[in-house]
Amino acid sequence: MTATAPRFGSAPLVRLLLVTTVLLGTVFTVLSGTASAHAALTGSTPEDGAVVATAPKDISLTFSEQVAMGDNSIRVLDPSNKRADAGKIRDLSSGGTVTYGIDLHPGLPDGTYTVAWQAVSADSHPISGAFTFSIGAPSKTTATVPTEEAGGGLVGVLYDIARYISYAGFILLIGGAAFVLGCWPRGASVRPLQRLVVQGWLTLTAATLALLLLRSPYTGSGKLGDAFDLGGLQDVLATKTGAALVSRLLLLGAAALFVAVLFGAYAKRETPRDEEESKERKDLTFGLAVGGTVVAAGIAGTWALAEHASTGIQTGLAMPVDVLHLLAMATWLGGLTALLVALYRAPSIENAAVRRFSRIAFISVVVLAATGLYQSWRQVGSWSALWGTSYGQLLLVKVGLVAVLVGIAWFSRRWTERLGQRAEAGTEAGIGQGAGAENESKAEAEAATGSETGSETETAAATTVVDDSERATQLARQKAALASARQKRIRDADPGRIGLRRSVLAEAGVAVVLLAVTTVLTSTEPGRTAEQEAGATGGTAATAPATEGPVALTLPFDTGGENGEGTVRITLDPGRSGANEMHIYVDGPDGQPLDVPEVKAAFTLTAQQIGPLPITPEHFAPGHWSADAVQIPMPGDWQLQLTIRTSDIDQTTVDKNVKIG
Repeated sequence: MTATAPRFGSAPLVRLLLVTTVLLGTVFTVLSGTASAHAALTGSTPEDGAVVATAPKDISLTFSEQVAMGDNSIRVLDPSNKRADAGKIRDLSSGGTVTYGIDLHPGLPDGTYTVAWQAVSADSHPISGAFTFSIGAPSKTTATVPTEEAGGGLVGVLYDIARYISYAGFILLIGGAAFVLGCWPRGASVRPLQRLVVQGWLTLTAATLALLLLRSPYTGSGKLGDAFDLGGLQDVLATKTGAALVSRLLLLGAAALFVAVLFGAYAKRETPRDEEESKERKDLTFGLAVGGTVVAAGIAGTWALAEHASTGIQTGLAMPVDVLHLLAMATWLGGLTALLVALYRAPSIENAAVRRFSRIAFISVVVLAATGLYQSWRQVGSWSALWGTSYGQLLLVKVGLVAVLVGIAWFSRRWTERLGQRAEAGTEAGIGQGAGAENESKAEAEAATGSETGSETETAAATTVVDDSERATQLARQKAALASARQKRIRDADPGRIGLRRSVLAEAGVAVVLLAVTTVLTSTEPGRTAEQEAGATGGTAATAPATEGPVALTLPFDTGGENGEGTVRITLDPGRSGANEMHIYVDGPDGQPLDVPEVKAAFTLTAQQIGPLPITPEHFAPGHWSADAVQIPMPGDWQLQLTIRTSDIDQTTVDKNVKIG
């Protein structure tokens, strides 16, 4: 530190760091909330399959949890496949219900209309579906349901890339800064490490901005050009994910302050000159540690509040656990990258710094194991889901990669122990200074001195040709080049350093793959939800046997009135999630068709608190009722409730559990 270096009062600086991070670190707390594991359409107006006498003014859709929608998320198509809606989606949510509506063009003609919708649920998963309703009477339709899926296409690929880059930037920023502050304070003045942390900040900031711009087309039109639509951006800012991304940008502003202090005031106090400067450095270290932890936790919280941890069961516990998981991952993998940079780019690094990182990495792995175990139980839920769902299979791959990473880290730890033993024996002062380094340094120093002496002689003999200042500059450059070459040879010839950096390089390579798997895992539907939707976790005792084809049921009924007894036969084709065709046949005690005044049906998925989803079938023929495009939003054990009315006052409701694949 030079005599003219600016001095900063430690107390005001520490207070500034703490106050700033505490204020910005609390912004994510207002975003927390609970939701079900996966969004589903629970109702609509008009209902699926309904026949209305006059054209409605609008269409409304109700969902089981908050969803993100763009301008084209709801499309209403007339029988000739032309748009029948006004194009502007309105948020009609109130009283805990999540409802979106879209206006229709006035004066729509009679016929069958198709409503296609797509959205992104609170846990970032894309969902979509379609249903029909008729004005006046049903008709043939040539409407084609849009094939593009929310979250797919080029925009989906770019969005996933930005998510991966944001994780990488977070790891470099947090892990690199933690390595410098907790393991190697002298590294604050090492340029390669400074560049690593700054590049991490720039990467995370750029990726966050890209996610914010891509969010609108990702959840809506799927067109890349809509990323710069201000209206779409305004809609994104009103969502939980948009607020989380904005909060991340604010916290990155605070992180920039910490990076500036870490590589500025903190680096300049590397060797305190007196007791006062030593106290200032301790205060600054404390401020950076506490404030940096708050900012790092806040940035990690923006992921926890917008992805899997914020939905499903035990969200109040899952979100802080997810924050710990992300911080442990960043400390381990980011510190590993910083160590790799130091081993390859820095002239030397103290053995004590490597041993400190080894201990911190061990603690990080323990935290990762504990939090990962809880997350696995919460997201998977059963052994069958671990093997039988995409999420469980990816989780097994991640566990395998972590095991490989820990195995390689064991070799790195062995190299660290050997280097530590050599240092204690007095043969090595640090990684990068080999056994013959001292003799080589002396020889090169003598050579450098001889070169300097010869150069000075030549300078004295040719003073009329070469200016003294130019000669002094050339000598300084020669000295620097000799010193740099000497340090590089010493560094590259040290067997301890070579062994350690090879094992650390292998760790970093596995970590890159691990990060890719983690990114895919966070965008995959949790195994617990997937298994529940597939009906693989068991059902109620009255559940009908699962079928590969159409569902067929026969139920007796008795309304209690005259001619009130009979049986009802129901078929649901193809008997799986999505659009189905439903036929209801009502027979009297004699087995002949019984023409009743009214038949209604409803489906309820109790496990997911979805429904009842009402169905109003049409009277097709005596004793025969039918409904086209019956939408079953997801597989599972659904309860079918059938209401039969045989007179003005006599009716009954029968129910049966049906497993739909």
